[in-house]
Amino acid sequence: MQRELVSILLEESEMNVIECESAEAAALVLEESGDTVSMVYTDEELAGLMDGVELAHIAKESYPDMHVIVTSGAARVPGLPHGALFMPKPWNRIDVLRVAQQTIH
Repeated sequence: MQRELVSILLEESEMNVIECESAEAAALVLEESGDTVSMVYTDEELAGLMDGVELAHIAKESYPDMHVIVTSGAARVPGLPHGALFMPKPWNRIDVLRVAQQTIH
């Protein structure tokens, strides 16, 4: 549900969105076409074997200038890669749009 909501919000703000069901699927997208991706927005907890922190590391290691936002219901998320932003939950729609737009501009 959260993934779909964030996707709709970003698409309505005229951002192109690639929605993935797991960190592994997102890592494949980055591997195949990461040079066309400007931002990764991920939850810390994801389906599959990999979590959002691991995905953030893959994104930043492969593309150091890529913008990465990790969200979580936890008060903080240890081990984020340098340059990744943490967005604590709960957040509202305006927060998501503001942070995404500020991040890529």
